[in-house]
Amino acid sequence: MRVTLRLFARLRDITGSGELVREVPDGATVAMVWDALATEFPELASYRSSISSAVNADYAKMETAVRDGDEVAFLPPVSGGSW
Repeated sequence: MRVTLRLFARLRDITGSGELVREVPDGATVAMVWDALATEFPELASYRSSISSAVNADYAKMETAVRDGDEVAFLPPVSGGSW
């Protein structure tokens, strides 16, 4: 299956791109997609416990299954500023 990965902020900096396309096995979950990406870009591994994820623009848990053509987004934690 082919999925499009959307990466934001520091995750985009690490991978060098805000959008990647990857092949994943049938039955893959968001966690499996993340783990494959972290294998490709080891610096991502430390973000696993703090990232948020979405599938097709809906927030999703790591156990969520992905399907061919899905867009999977990973968002790092955001820290606020002051007014």
